[in-house]
Amino acid sequence: MLVAFDCAARTGSFTAAAEELNLTTSAISRQVRALEEQLGVVLFRRINKAVALTEAGRTYAREIHLALKRIQAASLCVMTNPRSGILNLAILPTFGTRWLMPRLPGFIESNPGVTVNFVTKLTPFDCAAEGIHAAIHFGLADWPDAEAVYLMGEESIPVAAPAFLERYPVTQPADLSTVPRLLLASRPDAWAQWLDTDARSPAQYQGLLFEQFSTAAQAAAAGLGVALLPKFLIASEIERGELRILFERPVPTKSAYYLMIPEESADYAPVLAFREWLLAEVGRS
Repeated sequence: MLVAFDCAARTGSFTAAAEELNLTTSAISRQVRALEEQLGVVLFRRINKAVALTEAGRTYAREIHLALKRIQAASLCVMTNPRSGILNLAILPTFGTRWLMPRLPGFIESNPGVTVNFVTKLTPFDCAAEGIHAAIHFGLADWPDAEAVYLMGEESIPVAAPAFLERYPVTQPADLSTVPRLLLASRPDAWAQWLDTDARSPAQYQGLLFEQFSTAAQAAAAGLGVALLPKFLIASEIERGELRILFERPVPTKSAYYLMIPEESADYAPVLAFREWLLAEVGRS
């Protein structure tokens, strides 16, 4: 119906539309009338054998023509490049900026037809309601109606700036219970697990609280305290000497990084391409 209406609106004639679509004039007329009945709006004025768009018809024709053009372009794109499309991806801020973004040009280069849109998420969300095709998640593989693709574990180690260590000498793990420590809102029990103490102990909350790894890393590099941070996310600070590893003893955790794929995106070509590429990158890192 929409194609028949669009063609009739462009040509200004049911007969011309019929010739273009290889249909009969009566078939075009029936489809347009059925569309009008479905919408409850008169789209054409019929004067003898001629037709003209009504005001509502002109407005509708403009939008329908654009929509059909987009559908045509999308159909052509998917036929010529089945792995093309839009990928709406939810990412964790620091993981996204420090691990994913430096590697992403490789995905873009090998999948030029895929447009990636990023949404930064720290809190729970609804993939279907927010139009998210996949998400990189840290935690447990417990999302309902989604496949959890394991990426990597997380080994957080205590790090501090050289200037901080000049003021607060740390020679053994027990020393960390007496120095300023930086806390992460997303890992509230991390220090308690590392120090093997009661998480409810007042001493556990000595120091500053941060929401993101990146700001905690900057604070640690500025000498504000000792931070427990994933080693793979602070490799550049360690390499530059801004942060020093105090002890090679990671925080024990059951959580890990996962690519979460909702059921409705399981067969979506851009998601499959991103999954394949991401697992290859994890294997190389």
